[in-house]
Amino acid sequence: MLTTELIERVLSTVPSRTVGVLGDLFLDRYLDIDPALNEPSVETGLTAYQVVKVRSYPGAAGTVINNLAALGVGRIYPIAYIGDDGEGYELRQALQAMPAVEQSGLVVAPDRRTPTYTKPMLGLRELNRLDIKNRTPTPVALQEQIIELLDKAWPRLDAMIVLDQVSEEDCGVVTARVRNRLAEVANSDPHKFVLADSRERIGLFRNMCVKPNRNEATTAFKTIGVGPVERFNDLAIAEGLAEQCQRAVFYTMGEDGILLATPRVGSKYVRTYPVSGPIDIVGAGDSCSAGITCAMVSGLTLEQAAAFGNLVASITIQQIGVTGTASPEQLRTRWQEVNPT
Repeated sequence: MLTTELIERVLSTVPSRTVGVLGDLFLDRYLDIDPALNEPSVETGLTAYQVVKVRSYPGAAGTVINNLAALGVGRIYPIAYIGDDGEGYELRQALQAMPAVEQSGLVVAPDRRTPTYTKPMLGLRELNRLDIKNRTPTPVALQEQIIELLDKAWPRLDAMIVLDQVSEEDCGVVTARVRNRLAEVANSDPHKFVLADSRERIGLFRNMCVKPNRNEATTAFKTIGVGPVERFNDLAIAEGLAEQCQRAVFYTMGEDGILLATPRVGSKYVRTYPVSGPIDIVGAGDSCSAGITCAMVSGLTLEQAAAFGNLVASITIQQIGVTGTASPEQLRTRWQEVNPT
């Protein structure tokens, strides 16, 4: 399926490609706490944790962007909105540090907050996360700005990844209005690769490939209305979603790899690559999406792209305590490990 020549084709092709990333940009902020410096609060008597370091990274769609940059994509064009706030400033700083990221598709919206996951780290232990999200519907005018940016960017994009992270319906970047416009532009150019990922609404995307995990696919399958989901196995669910979206479904199953389902063609299991030792699956799906897209813009088949995505993810899950990425050299090394001949 994969060969050394195909891997090298991807790595040599993506520096000349432009990939759009439309969706929810989050700030991932880590607060490193030194437990040795804990002190009681005079006002409450509770323990006052002492933060000794603050680390900020682009999250959600930003994780996809980071993985595309690590793989060597020549130009990355995010389309999203962020707030006119400190978190938005930190997010733009973090994006500016990445190669190839163009920020002209970012809308600064004064009446919205920058979605933020704040993760207090007490030594090596993560405490309760603090989430900032927009819980009111995205204003129509802001949705229209996103659509205008999409329409303007579409002709020069080689591919697009859509990330619908916000659980609250129509409160993020990928609203029903934006999703409908995505379906229209994707249908207007069916040879351009578009891959959608959504925590809650993967079954609502049309005319584009989708990449759900087992839980997301099962939830989406219930909305199709073909009967109790308990009657169906992974194969039936993946093929049902493929018929629904009219494009390929990359149905991810962790250590069982990817079930690739294509309308009117059928399904095929694409094995993962074994890893040893501890693993951390945070961001594995985003790295897989980046890998699949890089393979598709390099002329690989859907099956080969799924295998390439699995290879990328097998690297990132071995990076503990951080949202991992895979560089070209790491890919070459990993390929030699799993394919010594």
